[in-house]
Amino acid sequence: MLKPIEITLRPFKISDVDDFMGWAGDESVTKYCRWNTFASRDDAVAFLKEVIKSHPWYRAICVKDRPIGSIYVMPGTGKDERRGEIGYAISAKYWGKGVATEAVKIAVACAFKELKYLDRIEGLVFYENKASQKVLEKAGFIREGLLRKYFFVKGKSVDIVVFSTVEAY
Repeated sequence: MLKPIEITLRPFKISDVDDFMGWAGDESVTKYCRWNTFASRDDAVAFLKEVIKSHPWYRAICVKDRPIGSIYVMPGTGKDERRGEIGYAISAKYWGKGVATEAVKIAVACAFKELKYLDRIEGLVFYENKASQKVLEKAGFIREGLLRKYFFVKGKSVDIVVFSTVEAY
């Protein structure tokens, strides 16, 4: 049996930009992301400075403290403040090795602990992205249903499968 890959989650640093470009600049990784593939280092630095640093819960997925992906939980606002949305992207080199599932499990535990007002975390997955659906199922999320033409992403309407997990009663 192969030894599992040990991962940690930590806040991003600007010095992570080259590792960040390793997956965020890869169209196979960003195919199912709602953001576009990064084509320039300057755009990636701006994203790290402006978006990630101001985000309430956005972490680097690291192997030996080197980022190989990212994961976030975005809390809702107003009437939706008790609900958060999880999203993640991982270097293709680490696909199929249990890294995403482990990162989701860690992120959910941390988000419920750190964002104490959350009752529920949702995963909104492109219908075609079967691998991400498996990640959430393996991490204990429940499939709730299909939202047809729910997001308009990269020039087209896409169907989304909704998964969720809730804070223990």
